[in-house]
Amino acid sequence: MRKQSVSLPTKQVVYDPHEKPDRYGDGPLHGSLFSRMKEQWMSQSQRTRWAKTAAILLAICLVFFWLSPRRDVDVRNPVPHKSPVTPADDYDIKTPSSGSGSGKPAVDSPAGITAKCTKSHSKDKPLVQYVLMIDAGSTGSRIHVYKFNNCGPVPELEKEEFEMTKKDVGGLSKYADDPVAAAKSLDPLMAVAMQHVPEKLKGCSPVAVKATAGLRKIGPEKSEAILKQVRRHLENDYPFPVVSDDKGGVAVMDGADEGVYAWITTNYLLGKIGGPDKSETAAVFDLGGGSTQIVFQPTFKAAKDGGMPEKLAEGDHKFALDFGGQKFELYQHSHLGFGLMEARNAIHRLLVNDMAKSKSADKSWETKPIVHPCITPGRTREIEVELSKDTKKTYNFTGPAEPSASHASQCRSLAERILDKDKECKLAPCSFNGVHQPSLAKTFAKEDVYIFSYFYDRTHPLGMPDSFTIRELHDLAQTVCKGPPGWGTFDSIPGALEELEGREQYCLDLNFMTVLLHHGYDMPIDREVKIAKKIKGNELGWCLGASLPLLEAGSGWSCKVKQIS
Repeated sequence: MRKQSVSLPTKQVVYDPHEKPDRYGDGPLHGSLFSRMKEQWMSQSQRTRWAKTAAILLAICLVFFWLSPRRDVDVRNPVPHKSPVTPADDYDIKTPSSGSGSGKPAVDSPAGITAKCTKSHSKDKPLVQYVLMIDAGSTGSRIHVYKFNNCGPVPELEKEEFEMTKKDVGGLSKYADDPVAAAKSLDPLMAVAMQHVPEKLKGCSPVAVKATAGLRKIGPEKSEAILKQVRRHLENDYPFPVVSDDKGGVAVMDGADEGVYAWITTNYLLGKIGGPDKSETAAVFDLGGGSTQIVFQPTFKAAKDGGMPEKLAEGDHKFALDFGGQKFELYQHSHLGFGLMEARNAIHRLLVNDMAKSKSADKSWETKPIVHPCITPGRTREIEVELSKDTKKTYNFTGPAEPSASHASQCRSLAERILDKDKECKLAPCSFNGVHQPSLAKTFAKEDVYIFSYFYDRTHPLGMPDSFTIRELHDLAQTVCKGPPGWGTFDSIPGALEELEGREQYCLDLNFMTVLLHHGYDMPIDREVKIAKKIKGNELGWCLGASLPLLEAGSGWSCKVKQIS
């Protein structure tokens, strides 16, 4: 047999350097991992080795770049070339300070950032804007710090921070004779703004202070001194631009504006204005301490026989509003002196005057307890009553000795009397105190009615649902006026009994609310109302409605910029 040559392979094998080595062996490879890698590396072409070497070096460089410390880069210029409301050449060149009362860093997201989108809908507006609104009410001041994004055609409220002064601090009117102290009472609120507005946006985040009924009562001279000092304090000690006087930046707000702004807030949050929803708008009834507001959009039926349809009569109550490309014709009125605290005083004064008339010349009753049907049975409370503009006196009011259903009706009778339904009505129909108002039963029969502020604060803690009828409110007042013997129904509601125990005038408050809605505004007893403190997590009231216009051009402010030193 012919031997096989040892100089030639038994079969031709062509090795591909890019294939796995184990494809060519009959068994597992031997040797270390390093030797196998070296063998594979050397089997590759020179061009391939150079390419892989470059790739490895690039990867190493990228890793070092990613891990190395570096400064944060803000894609927004801290002083924009164009203000969202005012061209740059109109800027107020001022040096903002760090602000009084603030030692905390901003906790919000980086300046100009939102998770909603990456680009503003309008080239004339920044992606993110902040507005600061201070509500200087009769019992205390509150700040709302709003964050908006401009992802769509209408600004979207993205976030709200809310803070109020402590009870012992009180409202601006508490400092009628000390304007400096009044201004400094706002420092705890401004500290919240300093904390939550990003540093680079503070100079372009306007602040406004709008006082309500409390400041109106101390007289124009004292209120003006307080407002001037508040403006001076905000302009000199904080970095935020203050809205100009001609745009009501620091001012006593007109009652008409207060109600309309609350209407805008509610319907904006409900999505009924400023968006695609064209459904009927909601009415708002706001009950503050010094005044109460009503705003709604009445609908008048077409006249029979082709005649002219009814329409909203001309007068101060008529408010034409343009918002989000829509036009609205609203009825509004602010009833000054008919807020809850003012109503309490009016009822106490009425009871005192009735006693004075019945006792004639005998004054001894003034030093004795006066039985008051609106005070919790068996309880006594000393209350200072404002008898006239310059006269105040403290009386000892005591609730009925024994609870009775008649006490609630007696309390309602006092509430009805202070509304003065019999006052001359010069432009019919009227609600109360001679004020014209279209009939809610005829022009706003089925639409939603939202009641808030004290309406919410007195009903929600007692377990009332988000929606109830005026009759149910009436029944709640009846139960509360019975005193502790009738409060067993509240045992299962956390905090309700503590709420009732701490407020001897709860019977008065609920009866006044019932009378105001049914007797004053002429709403049917079975009409449903909705209570709310927030919608979609945002506070109700006038503040948001007053803040939205400040996002537009020509709204009375321009960015502050730091001087270069």
